[in-house]
Amino acid sequence: MRPSKPLWWLGALLAVYLCAPFVASIPQIGQADWAGVDWHATWSAVGVSVASASVASLIILVGGVPLGYWLARSRARGIALLGFVVQLPLALPPLTSGVLLLFLIGPYSALGQFFGGTLTDSFTGIILAETFVAAPFLIVAARSAFAAVDPVHDDVAATLGHHAASRFFRVTLPVAWPAIRAGLALAWLRAFGEFGATVMVAYHPYSLPVYTYVVFGGQGLPAMMPLLLPTLGIAIICAVLSVYSRGTRAAPEVNPENGDELTAFTPAPSPPASADLRLAFAARRRLGAFTLDIAWQPQTRRLAIIGPSGSGKSLALRIIAGLEHNDAGAIMLGATDLGALPPERRQIGYMPQDYGLFPHMTVAQQLAFPVDADAASARYWLAHLGLDALTQRLPRQLSFGQRQRVALARALSRHTQLLLFDEPFAALDTPRRRRLQQSLRALQREVGAVTVVVTHDPDEAALLADELLVIEQGRVLQAGGVADVFQRPATLRVAELLGLHNVGEGIVRAGGVIETPEGLCLPCVNTTLAVGSRVMWRVSPRALAATPEGAWPGRIAGTSLRHGDRYVAVEIAGVTFDIAAEDAPATHAGELRFTIDANGVLAWPARDS
Repeated sequence: MRPSKPLWWLGALLAVYLCAPFVASIPQIGQADWAGVDWHATWSAVGVSVASASVASLIILVGGVPLGYWLARSRARGIALLGFVVQLPLALPPLTSGVLLLFLIGPYSALGQFFGGTLTDSFTGIILAETFVAAPFLIVAARSAFAAVDPVHDDVAATLGHHAASRFFRVTLPVAWPAIRAGLALAWLRAFGEFGATVMVAYHPYSLPVYTYVVFGGQGLPAMMPLLLPTLGIAIICAVLSVYSRGTRAAPEVNPENGDELTAFTPAPSPPASADLRLAFAARRRLGAFTLDIAWQPQTRRLAIIGPSGSGKSLALRIIAGLEHNDAGAIMLGATDLGALPPERRQIGYMPQDYGLFPHMTVAQQLAFPVDADAASARYWLAHLGLDALTQRLPRQLSFGQRQRVALARALSRHTQLLLFDEPFAALDTPRRRRLQQSLRALQREVGAVTVVVTHDPDEAALLADELLVIEQGRVLQAGGVADVFQRPATLRVAELLGLHNVGEGIVRAGGVIETPEGLCLPCVNTTLAVGSRVMWRVSPRALAATPEGAWPGRIAGTSLRHGDRYVAVEIAGVTFDIAAEDAPATHAGELRFTIDANGVLAWPARDS
């Protein structure tokens, strides 16, 4: 899409102005006083500037990267003030920066006298001046780069067995390095061309900017072109290297619609899992006004935690992984107390929503990254998850399904006993989500690990879990086997979260009928319920039928589509029921009457909401 004409003209005007000085300098090449150039002094000044800028840049790199990381990640008081102060040299006139440095290192300052005046009018003085004025360029770049690195990469690296220093040097720094490298280049160029602070602190030895100023004062404009050529040449070289590096980093991205199908695979030759491998945990965590306080002791290995956004389900998963502090409670995997171990020693596989692949690593490098990665296991999962032809690709060159399988292979390459999935399919469209759910379901049958899936999709939970934990606002609403929870939701809120229909509350009356708050009396074959007790009920869609002899008058209230099946909403005595479209009356004209089969009405004691 072409930009609008006013924007195009404004950009073109500035571009012309920026290019014009270079064009204007071309005729000066032939008119320059080449014979009068002191080449020895010129190249000496170039050498001083190159050397001092390089030393200053090294100092800035060694100190600026940690400082930028600290400014980006620390939440300590005063960190914002520190960030403001270290960037002040960007706003100060260079001469002012030089005066400030003289207050610190000048010959009459305490520090200057301690060093015998060697900090000024020396090569050291040039380095100190250049470091002061150029450091903010790298610090700003490093701070922005580290702030842009997704913290999930550090989390995943921790769960793969890497301690803090390893995570920084192998994950965080490489991801941030392109932006830091650009900041370092700017810092070097700023140091190379620094004049104001340098001339105040170290007039001798001559750096190239100071020497250029001296020659201009003595010989005028004709002597300038020979002195400008080194600077222009260095700038052109830096620009060419920048363009080249951007070109080499570019890589084609694949169509995310392709590559989601899971290749058929045979069972992995993994050792049999321990029969007592079960996850049990109690988690309590207070974050501002929100408090998570849940406990669960499931009896099976395929588990799911379901709840609405903000319910604390992802926080619970991070506590299990060791990525969040657990204020109270224990986390046990079999006989192992995971709560006593840091995340890098918990021997788990953790998959966040975007799978946590490191953007700078190929597929082969991803699988070799876990501290205890098993090369044979990695080769097995590469082949049997259909990834063996993708080992040299970066994450941006993979489809959604391929990324998921790489993350799975990476976790499985270390024989983990606990796999944690945080909304693994939330960002995908329905067809792709269904394919990948089936892929994960197939894999669950092949591994002996405990799997915990966090989701807000009840169908996903039913497919991938045998036991279910339903939470809201940091509290447990219901826990139990998937079939039991779906068949007998503890409260109307649980039924709503599970997407269940034809569910309600009522009071047991004489004769075993259940009276709803709207006054509808539902027949029920359960004779064990005490009269007057409060119960939950559920009516099967097949239990409702429209017949002329029906006991209850009703009307058609609308239609809905669920999972490809069409349902008709029927209102009877103020209560809305869904029935299958094929069982709905053919005509809506006239009065409709319905029967309710008592055998299709299920009731159980209600719990407090």
